[in-house]
Amino acid sequence: MNRLRGWIGEKKTALYLWLSLNRKTYNVFHNIILPSTNGTTQIDHLIISEYGIFIVETKNKKGWIFGSENQAKWTQTLYKRKYAFQNPLRQTYRQKIILCEFLKIEKYKVHTVVFFVGDCKFKTKLPNNVLKSRVGRYIKGFRRQILPTETVSRITESLKIYRSESKFSNRDHRQSLKKRHGSITTCPRCGSKLVERTAKKGPNAGLKFLGCENYPKCKMTKKL
Repeated sequence: MNRLRGWIGEKKTALYLWLSLNRKTYNVFHNIILPSTNGTTQIDHLIISEYGIFIVETKNKKGWIFGSENQAKWTQTLYKRKYAFQNPLRQTYRQKIILCEFLKIEKYKVHTVVFFVGDCKFKTKLPNNVLKSRVGRYIKGFRRQILPTETVSRITESLKIYRSESKFSNRDHRQSLKKRHGSITTCPRCGSKLVERTAKKGPNAGLKFLGCENYPKCKMTKKL
């Protein structure tokens, strides 16, 4: 059911982008799966333009949404029940890093967007790139050219060739995701090593856990 709801949400976003973005200015790709040294990443929607490259992550959820930029998990409240889900900003951060490595471009040229398409309401203040309407308008708000026309053409053509030759499937990505999050040696977020640490304060003081060696830049932790 979750997979079907996600698929429907991505189709809705694809339609919004098709209706709102000029195809002469914006080159749109859907469901791009890219390899990395730490598994694969799947990008719902990727837009290439002279104004930058846009990663759009779709979330199809109802009810109240609670979260903040730095929380590992956000919360969906629906019919008085609460459901936790991964902070989508962390998802798009990893997607951005892998995309920049794949395309060999600087990070400032890639913008990330999280778009909620379900009948939901944000109950906490979220960053400006977390939206529940007018995703096309948000993208068109970037008007400073940061990519030359020839670079846009080169990236677009290279992605078309990659799509035609890539053998990665959604099933491959799900298996990669399961393996990455199950690892006890490699950080599933940034790919750095996981090291054993001891909590110094709080209710878990004295307990050991796994933490990313890239802390404080990456605050990923796992229970032992």
